[in-house]
Amino acid sequence: MAFNQTISNRIREALINEHNVEEKLMFGGICYMVNDKMCVGVIGDEMMCRIGEERYEEAMGKRGCREMDFASRPMKGYVYVSEDGMKTNAEFKYWINLCLDYNPKAKASKKKK
Repeated sequence: MAFNQTISNRIREALINEHNVEEKLMFGGICYMVNDKMCVGVIGDEMMCRIGEERYEEAMGKRGCREMDFASRPMKGYVYVSEDGMKTNAEFKYWINLCLDYNPKAKASKKKK
């Protein structure tokens, strides 16, 4: 599955000053790992944001935001954001900052041996 390169490039640019950032192809899109934890990515034409459960309800009230469902199962603490929800730089930065704010609290996946 192809993913929106424009959104991916915006994310890459937004994370340029972060340490320990890795790009991984997954979920049929691209994911940006920060400190070995899934942080933000692109699936199709939407940004996938790992924001945690504390800010979930607030985020769901924003334009262009919807619950992330993967394989028909909702994923707690994750949302999809359409291009409509990140038209301005301020809107885009809101989502990036939400992801980066949650990242230190997020649990890393267990390493495969």
